[in-house]
Amino acid sequence: MRGIGTLLTCLSVGTMVACSHPVSKGSNSWDPKAAAAYLDNRAGWWMEWTGSARDHGTVCISCHTALPYTLARPALRRALAEQGPSVNERKLIDNVIKRVRLGGNVGPYYSDEGYNHKAAESRGTEAVLNALILASYDSRNGQLSNDTRAAFANMWALQRTGGDKKGAWLWLQFDLEPWEANDSAYYGATLAAIAVGTAPENYRSSEEIQNNLSLLREYLDRESSAQSTINRVFLLWASAKLPGLLTPPRQQAIIHEILSKQQADGGWRLASIAWKWNGWSLGSLLNMWLRADGTPLEGKSDGVATSLITLALQEAGVARDNVQLKRGLSWLMRNQNTTEGFWPASSVNKRRSPSSNIGRFMNDAATGYAVLALTESQRATSLVASVPKQEP
Repeated sequence: MRGIGTLLTCLSVGTMVACSHPVSKGSNSWDPKAAAAYLDNRAGWWMEWTGSARDHGTVCISCHTALPYTLARPALRRALAEQGPSVNERKLIDNVIKRVRLGGNVGPYYSDEGYNHKAAESRGTEAVLNALILASYDSRNGQLSNDTRAAFANMWALQRTGGDKKGAWLWLQFDLEPWEANDSAYYGATLAAIAVGTAPENYRSSEEIQNNLSLLREYLDRESSAQSTINRVFLLWASAKLPGLLTPPRQQAIIHEILSKQQADGGWRLASIAWKWNGWSLGSLLNMWLRADGTPLEGKSDGVATSLITLALQEAGVARDNVQLKRGLSWLMRNQNTTEGFWPASSVNKRRSPSSNIGRFMNDAATGYAVLALTESQRATSLVASVPKQEP
């Protein structure tokens, strides 16, 4: 049970610092080479770890380590003058392709043995992640591969056509915020929208997917008001990839909601956006300050919340000179670990040793999304600098 005494201790001004992670010192810059080395190392570990191993010599794609890696690692190529994918990036892509080609002949991430409905949840989750990863990969060469088309076909085949999840997918639930919780089906649906909007060759306009796409749009619209802030952050990101997903007033409302949660140091805190607060009850206060194991949540900004929010704000077209956006990006540049290359974050579910492999899961996510946010900022800056100045 979460202790009230710990809550009161954590609420006191004198102990607030003890509830926060130490911040790495840094300047107004970041180190892409160190970030790439960290991400490559963690991807290599993930593929070798027995806990990630799955059927036919494949591995599962985790939302905390493998997904951010496959989305972010290509963004570092230009900064590092690389000619192609890194070794571990190629291995993970090949792993996804192998599972897509095997289809129903490969076992799900989790079976129903010892769990309830985990096989179906696994299939739905994997279908979305496979399509997103391969669509993102294809977007860099402008051609939609046959494997990606197969991944999308499987994704649409598993879309729910009835019930309260109509338009979404069954999603893995382990009561783990923010990506494997009771509300994570919405997060999965936003990833599906990002996948469709990212796919090259104007895939989103394909006639054969319009009914599916309508179901997805309707679900995201219907359930948006019941979501946590972090789910709406992903919705904002998706709206930038899939035009018309949000009306301009609703997009601005989400931006306002996000900006209102910025902390004094310029960053954002995952614990303040991972849950939807339904009134200020004792239970909601306990959830705000304590993890499920009774340990205090981090009190300061973290890399997961800050990187996802600054990425989504940029994707949604928030002006580059917006003061709050600039402060968020500055937080990221100041808080990269200068020795190991990662951005700090921690679990909101349970206290874990920050030096353990499992304890680094949230650092993995923070680093992947920080790379996306910072490379997007650099890309936008380069575009502005390349525009010829008009003669007076």
